[in-house]
Amino acid sequence: MNILMIGDIVGRPGRKIVKHYLSQIVHEHQIEFIIANAENAAGGRGLNREVTQELLGLGIDVLTMGNHVWDNKEILTFIDNEPRIVRPANYPPGTPGQGWHLYQGGFNQRIAVINISGRVFMTPLDCPFRSVEDILPLINDADYIIIDFHAEATSEKQALAYYFDGRVTAVVGTHTHIQTADEKILPGGTAYITDLGMTAPSESVLGMDRDLVIKKLTTQLPVRLEVAKGPIQLQGIILSLDENTKKATGIKRISYHLAD
Repeated sequence: MNILMIGDIVGRPGRKIVKHYLSQIVHEHQIEFIIANAENAAGGRGLNREVTQELLGLGIDVLTMGNHVWDNKEILTFIDNEPRIVRPANYPPGTPGQGWHLYQGGFNQRIAVINISGRVFMTPLDCPFRSVEDILPLINDADYIIIDFHAEATSEKQALAYYFDGRVTAVVGTHTHIQTADEKILPGGTAYITDLGMTAPSESVLGMDRDLVIKKLTTQLPVRLEVAKGPIQLQGIILSLDENTKKATGIKRISYHLAD
């Protein structure tokens, strides 16, 4: 079984390249399940109903989120009724939405997707390690457990992956928008990569207009950042799973490009 995981989709350009390449990727790699991080998918800030329907309509099975989940307030009107959106599980109890969900994949495979947020250099939330520990007993009937760890620090991502090595199928990092070259299968059998990368304009700073980012950093004045224009990239990984052992057998980086 092959699962496609798409790095942070940023704005209209990110959605454009997903639409352009998704069917090709599914065909080439025999993809049976698709997970995409969409916390920047609507104008680079959060997620709204229209963009949600657009992405799910392309065939994406799960949209994971992150620290920008509440940037577009419209999400509060529908997140409780959309099980295909998973926001960080370590938000306080009573927060709208869900932090994990159990999905039905191909050949009756049960796929649990957990979204969790880091705490190092991030808004402090509940402990991600303890939050995942609390979730695992609730999904012990899952065939596969995939964690999108939305975190800044590489050390925190690596530590969480090793902590749960052998107990979950994969831990993949999102949030930094820079694809890392450390994909591997850990000693206990868990697939890991520090960051999937981004699906966004490639000649940018994390998907945003580079001149505006530079102005903000060099002047320290308030600047409204906007999604960049120009060539677009789609980054992520293909996760290969053994349907008999329920273990990851491979993790492969992908990167596709499109002229604007």
